[in-house]
Order: sequence, then C-alpha cells, then structure tokens
Amino acid sequence: MDWMLKDLAESVPQTRHVVVLSSDGLRIAQHDTEPDTADRLAAACAGLQSLSRSISDVFPGSSRLLKMIVIEVDGGFFYLMAAGSGAYLAVAADEGVDAGLMGRRMRDLVARIGSHLTSPPRSTADGTAI
Repeated sequence: MDWMLKDLAESVPQTRHVVVLSSDGLRIAQHDTEPDTADRLAAACAGLQSLSRSISDVFPGSSRLLKMIVIEVDGGFFYLMAAGSGAYLAVAADEGVDAGLMGRRMRDLVARIGSHLTSPPRSTADGTAI
C-alpha cells in the first residue's frame, strides 16, 4: 500500500501527511509521516467520525456514514474520506494545495484500492467481535 500512498502524496503538490486509519482511530499505514504524528491524526479522526454521525441526524433518512470531511485552518487543509468498511484515508496539506485536485486524487485512490483499505472488526481471543 505504501507506493499508492506515496503516489497520492507526490501527485498533489503541498501534501504534508497521508494516513490510513481504522474506524476506531488506529493507524494502519502512513506515508512520509512520523508515527507519532500519524497516530495523533488517526486518533483525532475517531472524534470527527463521531461528530459526523451526530450532524447526520439533521438529514432525514441519512445512513449516518461519513463520506468526506474537509477542514480548513490557518495554514492548510485536512481531509478525511471513507475508504472501505471500517477504514478511512486522512490527508493534511498546506494552504496552497489545489483542493479540487486533492479530492479527486483521494477518490481515485479509494476507488482503486478500497478493498485493501478495509479494516475488519477486531475480535477477542475467543473470536467475539469488539
């Protein structure tokens, strides 16, 4: 998966971090990102997923599933996109990033390798899902 994450990072100028995470906020993979930074981003994404479920309640008939979040802050953008069942793709980029290009590249990556980004539910030693 590393080369695919590298391709995303290198094909969109101004990309800082690319992280794949599970729905419970655990880092699965990263490209050119320190493990501590990747872990911090992954953990923060668990909170964003919870927030998106709460917000989805205002949309009647919503499945409550997060599709994509974009956050713009002074200095850059943060993107979080569903990337298969139980997995997400997170990207941080500088403020000069082409936001449209980033969204398209992320969608292309998820479409290409979505099944590889799926994180199955964790289970206990006796096989019970947690």
